[in-house]
Amino acid sequence: MLEGVIRMADMSAGDVMVPATRMDFLDIGSTMDELLHQVIDTAHSRFPVFENERENILGILMAKDLLKLQRAPELNIRALIRPAVFVPESKGLNDLLRDFRGNRNHLAIVIDEFGRVAGLITIEDVLEQIVGEIEDEFDMPEDEGDIFALPDRTYRVSGDTPIERVNAAFEVILHSGDPDDHFETIGGLIAHTMGHVPKRGERHSLGGLDFAVLHTKGGAVKWFKVSPTQVPAA
Repeated sequence: MLEGVIRMADMSAGDVMVPATRMDFLDIGSTMDELLHQVIDTAHSRFPVFENERENILGILMAKDLLKLQRAPELNIRALIRPAVFVPESKGLNDLLRDFRGNRNHLAIVIDEFGRVAGLITIEDVLEQIVGEIEDEFDMPEDEGDIFALPDRTYRVSGDTPIERVNAAFEVILHSGDPDDHFETIGGLIAHTMGHVPKRGERHSLGGLDFAVLHTKGGAVKWFKVSPTQVPAA
């Protein structure tokens, strides 16, 4: 932890933020059903809300505030939006942590030198620089392995599992279509074959296996749910 504190002194918000390309936004123009589906699929507790274009951020919506609409449907979604905190990429993590504690905010929008949205950063991102990765209910202890069976006869597979281990466990041969590409982890291979960073709820089939994204963190897949590809009946 002391090493983390010393290391953090030289780090800025731009070093640990989630880049804008990997951010999950909510569109103020979406219907309530669309908003609920996105909140459920991404499983975040806070969302930047934009209008017309993503650079036009109105504020932050907390997922729990949507419950108020169940009791008072006459409420306008705009009334639930909380002010957003904007910080420059160059802001030091020490100062940012002090601000998080002082203003009781847990999320800030990071702005680049041209005033555009560069990404977002949370208090968890900052604390992890000191104490290491903070596990949540989707994470499993390392000593429980990176592949294990689920009750429905599917498997949960960590995104950083070596491809060779997946091949051996499922008796398949997974590889990239391009022989010049070399990937070590199943998460890297799946992201490459999909052509983008997978999001929670997305599915992809490869080498006779179906990969459903269970959880992502920091732009990388933490857990897949893996099952054999279902062959349609003749």
